[in-house]
Amino acid sequence: MRAFGRWCLLVVLALLGLQLFFALRMASMAVVAPQSTSFERSQIWQIVTRQGRLPWRQEWVARQNISPSLLRAVIASEDGAFTQHNGVWWASLEKAWEKNAKAKAVAEQRAQRRPDAKMPNVKIVGGSTITQQLAKNLFLSGERTLLRKGQEMLITLTLEAFLSKQRILEIYLNSVEWGEGVFGAEAAAQHYFRKSAARLNDWEAARLAVMLPRPRYFEQRAQSAYLASRAETIMARMGDVVLP
Repeated sequence: MRAFGRWCLLVVLALLGLQLFFALRMASMAVVAPQSTSFERSQIWQIVTRQGRLPWRQEWVARQNISPSLLRAVIASEDGAFTQHNGVWWASLEKAWEKNAKAKAVAEQRAQRRPDAKMPNVKIVGGSTITQQLAKNLFLSGERTLLRKGQEMLITLTLEAFLSKQRILEIYLNSVEWGEGVFGAEAAAQHYFRKSAARLNDWEAARLAVMLPRPRYFEQRAQSAYLASRAETIMARMGDVVLP
């Protein structure tokens, strides 16, 4: 029993040490830009393993050197309540849970009608805010478990406690993926439009914002009708966005 108790104590101390490490890293981000994120490092490994080389585009730019159009477009597309919540938008999360539950129920009903058929894949709808996406990209893996989601929530709330909304958005836009080996607003603007992030217009900004959920998919389908239609929708919403 004593050995088990010591083991449990060591596990608790390790978890507390990990949280302290995360907290110190996040506090430092108020003045120091992160050199890389967990997601970027995983992508580097995959690209090098697959291609044997590293085609990589990323250049940090200050928030004032990113077009306000892109700031508005990303908020309109990814997190319309960005300036209103404390990192977690519970109403959006609840709606996502409901959609996922309904989709799973429909899939199970179809499987019951055809017992010999393979269970169809259920598209999981996310309810993540910009801060939650940043928390996941900075420190966590892409696995979907309750433990990882709990850690994401904790990191999210810590980010909101230590950093301003302006800084959170700045770090997000400089580290988010916009294609294979394309990270950050400046790299995306140069890659797709051959111009700086500061010179993006409303249409270009909306196109980039629409790509965010599936950047590598849309990189190969830049002329898709969905991309154009969704960009028009985002442009219509941009005027209502309140920038932090």
